[in-house]
Amino acid sequence: MTSAFRAACVQMRTGLDVAANIAAATRLIREAKAQGAAFVATPEMTSLFEAESDALFAKTKSQDDDVPLKSFRVLAEELDIWLLIGSLPIKVAERQCANRSFLIDPKGQVKATYDKIHMFDVDLPGGETYRESRNYRRGERAVVADLPWGKLGLSVCYDLRFPQLYRALAKAGASFLTIPAAFTHTTGTAHWHVLQRARAIETGCFVIAPAQAGLHENGRRTYGHSLIIDPWGKILAEGEEDVGVIVADIDPAKVAEARARVPALTHDRPFATP
Repeated sequence: MTSAFRAACVQMRTGLDVAANIAAATRLIREAKAQGAAFVATPEMTSLFEAESDALFAKTKSQDDDVPLKSFRVLAEELDIWLLIGSLPIKVAERQCANRSFLIDPKGQVKATYDKIHMFDVDLPGGETYRESRNYRRGERAVVADLPWGKLGLSVCYDLRFPQLYRALAKAGASFLTIPAAFTHTTGTAHWHVLQRARAIETGCFVIAPAQAGLHENGRRTYGHSLIIDPWGKILAEGEEDVGVIVADIDPAKVAEARARVPALTHDRPFATP
C-alpha cells in the first residue's frame, strides 16, 4: 500500500428525474474534487430513486446504453479521480434490474462492478414495506478491486447486515470497504452507526459509506449520516441529514496497525454448527 489519500462521500437526495439526478451528483462530485478528494463515492441509487415497477423499467437501460454511467465515466476522466458510483439501476431483463455498483478509474474506465447480493424485503413497524426482490435480481459474487492505495471491497446497503461478506472481502485482501446506502430513517436511527463501526472493527478496514438523505419525491425518507470510519472504529467524518459532501484523509498504514493490535482475521477456527 502507498501513501495517504483523501476520500469523499457524496450525500444525495435522489429523485425521479434521471437527468436532474445526474446534474445533482455531478455538482457534488465536483465539490468533492475541489476539497482535494482523490477517491469519491456516491450513494446507492445515484441516478434514480424509483420504487414503482413500470416507471423503473421505463427509465432504465442496459449497462452499455446507460446514460448516467456514460456521464460519470466522462466526469471521472475530466476530474482525474477514482469514482465509486454507489449503485445504478441497470436493466438485465425486460422486467428486472440489477442494483449495480461501479468503480471507475481516472481514465474513465470501469474497473469493477458489483451487483447487490442481499435484497431488502421487509415489513417495518409503522407500515413501511419494501420488496427489493420484486424489481431487482440479486448478485451472486463478492468483488475486490485494486486501487492505487490498496484493495477495495464493494458492497451495497442491506449487505451491511451480513458480516460474513465483509470478512470474506477482508480475507481477500481488502483494506477499504464501500457501503453506499439508502437506509430508511427508521432503521438508520437504530442501527446505522453501530453496524458501520462494527464492520470496520471486525475487518480492520476503512469504511466509506455514502448515503441518501431526507424526504424523497417517492415519499421515502432516508437517514443520511454518510460515514468515513477508520480500522479501529473511529468516525473520521460524518454527514447530517441533508445533501452535501464529507471528506477525510485515509492512511492505509492504519489497516496493518489495527490488524496487528487485534489479529482476529487470523484466528478463525472450524466448529460444528448447533
